[in-house]
Amino acid sequence: MSQITKADGCHKSSFGALVVGALGVVYGDIGTSPLYTLHECFAGDHPLTVDKGNILGILSLIFWSINLIVSIKYVLVTMRASNRGEGGSLALLALLHQTADRHPWLPPLVSTMGIAAAALFYGDSTITPAVSVLSAMEGLQVAAPALEDYVLPITVAILVVLFAIQRKGTAMVGSLFGPVMIIWFVVLAILGVKNIAHAPGVLAAMSPHYAALFLYNHGLVGFLSLGAVVLSVTGGEALYADMGHFGRTPIALSWYFLVLPALVLNYFGQGALLLTDAKSLESPFFLLAPSWALVPLVILAGLATVIASQAVISGAFSVTAQAMQLGYLPRMRVLHTSAKEKGQIYIPFLNNVLALFVILLVLGFRTSSNLAGAYGIAVTGTMGITTIMVGLVAAYIWGWRSRFLYGLLALFLVVDLSFFSANTTKIINGGWFPLAMGVVVFMLLMTWKRGRSLVFARREDGGMPMDVFVRSVIGSSKVWRPKGTAIFLTSSLAGSIPPSLMHNLKHNQVLHEHTVLLTIVVEDIPHVDPTERLTSAHVSDGIYRVVLRFGFMDETNVPRALANASQQQLGFFYEPMGISYFLSRETIITADPPGMDPLRHALFAWMSRSAASAMEFFSLPVNRVVELGDQIEI
Repeated sequence: MSQITKADGCHKSSFGALVVGALGVVYGDIGTSPLYTLHECFAGDHPLTVDKGNILGILSLIFWSINLIVSIKYVLVTMRASNRGEGGSLALLALLHQTADRHPWLPPLVSTMGIAAAALFYGDSTITPAVSVLSAMEGLQVAAPALEDYVLPITVAILVVLFAIQRKGTAMVGSLFGPVMIIWFVVLAILGVKNIAHAPGVLAAMSPHYAALFLYNHGLVGFLSLGAVVLSVTGGEALYADMGHFGRTPIALSWYFLVLPALVLNYFGQGALLLTDAKSLESPFFLLAPSWALVPLVILAGLATVIASQAVISGAFSVTAQAMQLGYLPRMRVLHTSAKEKGQIYIPFLNNVLALFVILLVLGFRTSSNLAGAYGIAVTGTMGITTIMVGLVAAYIWGWRSRFLYGLLALFLVVDLSFFSANTTKIINGGWFPLAMGVVVFMLLMTWKRGRSLVFARREDGGMPMDVFVRSVIGSSKVWRPKGTAIFLTSSLAGSIPPSLMHNLKHNQVLHEHTVLLTIVVEDIPHVDPTERLTSAHVSDGIYRVVLRFGFMDETNVPRALANASQQQLGFFYEPMGISYFLSRETIITADPPGMDPLRHALFAWMSRSAASAMEFFSLPVNRVVELGDQIEI
């Protein structure tokens, strides 16, 4: 799945531009699945005889899987569940949190499921670039067999370049994504039609009875074949995840009128080729093309897989940024690579980690067939979680009462669980990797969230109430009130005094003329209206409490938010050069008794030490920041 955040301006683009943009970003993953799916269905972990019955059965399964999961489940049903236009597991999580008052048991459940889906996405983020680029470069073995030994080095070189250019941003390259993918889907359709003409009987596979016969006749082997069939729908989650960037209608129209027909025609073309020449199973996709077109097709496939990889890498950056905003990950250094599109970000640490794992996967598995064995289990897990969460939205937000509609959701869940179960056999052949990565990421996310809640609770318990502070400090002859403004960042909305203010007062006996207690709140919505960004209250004699609200997809630029506010909104005059920001630098130590088990406590302490400074995360000016140490027992 991919979650690339677009600028607000993208919603003002022409309808045609949105359709082209959707083709370039949303469909890269599912659009490159024909490179390896049919080959894996017949030559993967559970090989099948290449005969007419099996070919029609597999094609029927692919055809109905694509239509049931993507055309119906995602486009017609799931994309109705939008959080102010945004989609994805975090949007579902935010929607269901709105029911907390009526159903207090629901938010903890959906938080766990939403974070589990996000954690599984990281496994998908490493396998997708590896399997996509490697499968495209394996076309060289067909176009120029002498280059077979260079497939791995070329794949690694492409991936190294791909990750190296992330810091440059995708603004220039992004404008080419849509047109390239349009060419790609047109070529898929042409190659499919050309080969279907040689064996038009393959179109009979559109009848669902061929799928049913295949599953009935093959028993367990037929069921396990679903582990390869599901490769045809990997990337379907992106339609929902990227809904907020392009809109439901452009995504749906581009799917129904170009992507779906092109994919179906290409799969059926590969099936027709196998009907006429079983030996073409070696590379059914590339052998669709005449010999003179092989090299151009390899180049086009390489571009398409780079686009698919770019989408999932950018999606990993976006998911990570959202997780930081929602309090599930510590702050990391985030670079904005475009002055116009706020969603184009680059996270150096994550980029380096992804690059390392992707290259290790390529070198370790060596072929796309081996990688495909590890592919699918994370995707099907995410799909199942999405179906359950959409069912909860239907029950508790939409108020569905129709048995037919609930039956449809139950059918989706049965299909998702069938795909997931069929993929469990891949665990020993590499499927353990995305699962292990998902478990590790899930533990990191939940540990950080739990640790931060303990830190917040400890600060609230030990903090000085505002009224006590005012009585003891205001008017005291021992406290100097210099001119200027001091802004103290605090996570408290309850009125207690932040440790940085207490330490500054204790050691320097200073309380600035304007003292601002600033709390930054990230809401469970993608964006907060700029007119509702800031609220300010005058507490006492130059002391103000200011709250800045951001959406989980907004850039938390504090100086910009303050500068955009009027003096009337703030209650004091904002002068950038007269402001000092005071932050607390936390050191986590173990309480007696500890709030978490020793392993999670040590993990949280390490994450806390490794977190980027609030100065950088909130874009505070370096020469205006003072950090004060603070020990927290949890």
